[in-house]
Amino acid sequence: MSRRIKRWAEDEVQLYPEEWEGQFDGFSVGRYMVGCHPDAPTVDHLMIATRMMVAENAVDDCYCEDHGGSPVGLGGRLLLAHTALDPLHTTPEYASAWEESLGSDAPRRAYRSAMDYFVRMATPSQVDRFRHDMARLHLGYLAEAAWAETDHDPEVWEYLAMRQFNNFRPCPTITDTVGGYELPADLHARPEMQRVIALAGNATTIVNDLYSYTKELASPGRHLNLPVVLAERRQLSERDAYLKAVEIHNELMHAFEAAAAELAAECPLPSVVRFLKGVATWVDGNHDWHRTNTYRYSLPDFW
Repeated sequence: MSRRIKRWAEDEVQLYPEEWEGQFDGFSVGRYMVGCHPDAPTVDHLMIATRMMVAENAVDDCYCEDHGGSPVGLGGRLLLAHTALDPLHTTPEYASAWEESLGSDAPRRAYRSAMDYFVRMATPSQVDRFRHDMARLHLGYLAEAAWAETDHDPEVWEYLAMRQFNNFRPCPTITDTVGGYELPADLHARPEMQRVIALAGNATTIVNDLYSYTKELASPGRHLNLPVVLAERRQLSERDAYLKAVEIHNELMHAFEAAAAELAAECPLPSVVRFLKGVATWVDGNHDWHRTNTYRYSLPDFW
């Protein structure tokens, strides 16, 4: 898996310059996706999720974060990148310029290629669902960027609201596509299922906050994460703020587990039960990858 995704990144989309190769290898994305999707019937199904994960991280790094990202002008960049997922329907006179623009930078090349592969193996409703969740993700990026530009210090609840959008949700929402089946659109759209998926995304994103904490503190500039917001808004020490963030994560996990169990009992259809199990497996795989990826993450010494 790791060799295959690296060939895609290097040869098909020219994703990164040579000096970033070590970071790409350290990401261990192949191991990450194998742990999150053990029910994928083929390597091609696993590659759907793996390409998407790499493409999403390229957008985050190059547009928002470490590799030239900035809140200034982010909305325009994200909008144009989003057209690689949700294509522009326009007149022939302008379609060619848009088509050419999709190859103009690494994030757009990655989005376009990953989406092309995804569309081939997904149903139309799964594709539309994914586009919707990617729009949610981009909205979260824009909220965080707007706060950076205006020096806004969010309340804890505001930060959690932003993180419900700027989070991992697009990953578990495609668990059925990667598994080679479909959760019908009417079942996916049920409020109870939407709550399960939202809680899964929220809990796994707080996991990222917790494991990224020391790395972000050591990076230049100010990085918003849940422990930092708790420390500022509740006047807590770094240790107490971190432990409060752990408590919030645990509450979200318990709510996710309870909501999933309740839905499985209420609607025990095979596709629903399988999807719920797949989302839970994704949550577990995501945590395990963060826990074991010592190249990227280390926990603070608060114990």
